[in-house]
Amino acid sequence: MNIYAEFHLRIAAILDRFGKEGLLPQNLDAARFVVEPPRDPAMGDLACNAAMVFAREAKEFYPNPRQLAADLAFQLTQEPEVDQAEVAGPGFLNIRLKPRIFADILRVILVERGDFGRGPAGRVAARKVNVEYVSANPTGPMHIGHGRGAVFGDALAGLVEFAGSQVTREYYINDAGAQVDVLARSAYLRYLEALGESVTIPEGLYPGDYLKPVGAALAKQYGGSLREQSEAEWLGPVRDASIEAMMAMIREDLAALNITHEVFFSERSLHVKNNGVSDVEAAIDDLRAKNLVYEGRLPPPKGQLPEDWEDREQTLFKSTDFGDDVDRPLKKSDGSYTYFASDIAYHRKKIEAGYDVLVDVWGADHGGYVKRMNAAVVALSGGATTLDVKLCQMVKLMREGEPVKMSKRSGDFVTLREVVDEVGVDAVRFMMLTRKNDAPLEFDLAKVIEQSRDNPVFYVQYAHARAHSALRQALAAFPDLDLSGPKLAAADLALLVDESEQALVKLMAQYPRVIESAATAHEPHRLAFYLHELASFFHSHWNRGKDQPQLRFVNQDSRDLTCARLALVTGLINVLASGLSVLGVKAPEEMR
Repeated sequence: MNIYAEFHLRIAAILDRFGKEGLLPQNLDAARFVVEPPRDPAMGDLACNAAMVFAREAKEFYPNPRQLAADLAFQLTQEPEVDQAEVAGPGFLNIRLKPRIFADILRVILVERGDFGRGPAGRVAARKVNVEYVSANPTGPMHIGHGRGAVFGDALAGLVEFAGSQVTREYYINDAGAQVDVLARSAYLRYLEALGESVTIPEGLYPGDYLKPVGAALAKQYGGSLREQSEAEWLGPVRDASIEAMMAMIREDLAALNITHEVFFSERSLHVKNNGVSDVEAAIDDLRAKNLVYEGRLPPPKGQLPEDWEDREQTLFKSTDFGDDVDRPLKKSDGSYTYFASDIAYHRKKIEAGYDVLVDVWGADHGGYVKRMNAAVVALSGGATTLDVKLCQMVKLMREGEPVKMSKRSGDFVTLREVVDEVGVDAVRFMMLTRKNDAPLEFDLAKVIEQSRDNPVFYVQYAHARAHSALRQALAAFPDLDLSGPKLAAADLALLVDESEQALVKLMAQYPRVIESAATAHEPHRLAFYLHELASFFHSHWNRGKDQPQLRFVNQDSRDLTCARLALVTGLINVLASGLSVLGVKAPEEMR
């Protein structure tokens, strides 16, 4: 029950009727206006900007937006749920609903429980969504920066799924570039070490201890035979064994965060010929058939020329036709394909799989790559498939305000697994969502395990546990109480007359709107912020009860009032548990 979406539909219907009656232009785009909670709750329950948004189109009929807002307000007062509708400022519309409406919403929350706010009732347009996230190079354990993209992508997938879309979680294995050859050479040195040789890891190779088990496994499998081969002979088998070991490690790291992917896609597979043609070649042929690939020269980059700059004829994709800054090379000077060519082929596979929306979660250092990838997806799909690239900024790992940088296991960074083992899954997942993905994040290992209001994950989980403690107190006072949702939904909710109680219900009523808007924008931090706001309001209400006994949830002198307030508490439990579940965070019933 999304009261905001419901009134958006009603106002759109009024505007449509005005158009048919000649009072407004017809076919106004209803997606342009919003119905949302007013910034100041004293102004009402719903706010709408339709009259302001359509001021230009409506000017012939309504010279002043306030006039259109006044007519909309009059029409809305005819609705049985509306208590009052008023015009504010230059043409905003404020709507106050009858109290029974929010009592009805609380009853829905009690009956629907974890399904409250779930799609397809929402208006999230995408039917089939692919979320590709993590996609770390298979060259070692994941670090805390990978963890942010992992949590963001997983929470986003859960959010969009809850909002009503079919979601696939995908990991793109970068197993075709030079970095995996470096991995193989690093593992080979550990292989020699396992055979008893003294080795030094030179600069440019991977020094971490995590490759020692790989070297030991190679020694067990091959004995000393690899030493007798040239690099050209041992590189392939060692590379394959190393990638397999690294992906097993990465899967374990992800599992520690309760993250699983349905698809692990190998970049190398794009270069394998099938019926004489690889996926990369097929993708380029596809673009060439659309007259989007040509042989030409690129202008030199502005500023100082890089050392590897070559003024040469090359195969180029017309990405400037789709808003990019320059056309992009598809082949290197040695005739091999660029990384971009592989990425084109990879996204073409997703498009062929029928996804409506592709979401790629990348590190912030890939920002310069976004335009060309968007250009390729538009070119390949004819605009039918949307690509949304989400960039995750760096994570600054701290301990009591001091930077934490080194790890023996990895050689030069703190691994994600070390952080999860120290502070727990819930702390890592929730804290990664306490900032928007494109904002830097400071992660203090000491603060995220504090049991204080300054620790967001504790504060939200504690609200859930505190609410459960109220239920336990009620059963101690009234042992025969039935606390099931349907039974509490039958309570006399008109007894919830305190302003704070009513405000709490109204805040819970926003949950479906938060789910819908966060899923549409691909911004799971909105849900984390909402849960923190809801928890904060509940804690404040609880603390009022300490000073004012008449506000406490359990009133031994009134069973009916207790039941009404337990309905409020249980509604809060349902919303908090649902939101935490969407973000992949536990909702404990007790905290010690």
